[in-house]
Amino acid sequence: MNIILFGPPGAGKGTQSDNISKKFNLHKVSTGDLLREESKKNTTLGNNIKSVIDEGKFVSDKIINDLIITILSKKELYSRLIFDGYPRNLNQAKDLDLLIAKYDQKIACVLSLNVDKETVLKRILGRQTCGKCGLIFNVYYNKSTSNNHECGENFLSTRSDDNKKTLLERFKTYEDKTLPILEYYKKHKILKEINGVGEIDAIFNDIHGILASLET
Repeated sequence: MNIILFGPPGAGKGTQSDNISKKFNLHKVSTGDLLREESKKNTTLGNNIKSVIDEGKFVSDKIINDLIITILSKKELYSRLIFDGYPRNLNQAKDLDLLIAKYDQKIACVLSLNVDKETVLKRILGRQTCGKCGLIFNVYYNKSTSNNHECGENFLSTRSDDNKKTLLERFKTYEDKTLPILEYYKKHKILKEINGVGEIDAIFNDIHGILASLET
């Protein structure tokens, strides 16, 4: 089966898509990863991508489609894909429908992790990484203490893009660009909305129940 996973920044898409990939033997498709990998190759497509990225611009939908075609044409990946954070706009969603049909496949399910803005802010703004041991903590949910972290707070740091202004802009972009896509898939009756607030295992149990039912 092919599925799509959506969620705002901080929703846990990366974690859940990894869990889904392992449990259901699906190949994870991230357009960001595809772009980086292709730009390293000495191909016409790779060189085009590199030039666009070097200029600080966004790649066109056509380039994204070409990458997706490469994935869909691989027989070993037939009907076992999970699209992580793609499509990013309504045009890409419609293009994907056409490409999927061209390769005699379909989207079995679209999963949307629903997480409110306040929770997203706490998850990301509270995130701290230890530069010595690599452990990740959160000042709201999993605070570093002498019991769980021997390195001490001096080694803790936050990512430069983990600031409120940047995060709110990313959240707004998600709402503006992605919500219309969700409405599109809702009309096609393949959208499943999941409460993304809670323990990782509990969220995955909900996802597992939905996907397991599609296999029967």
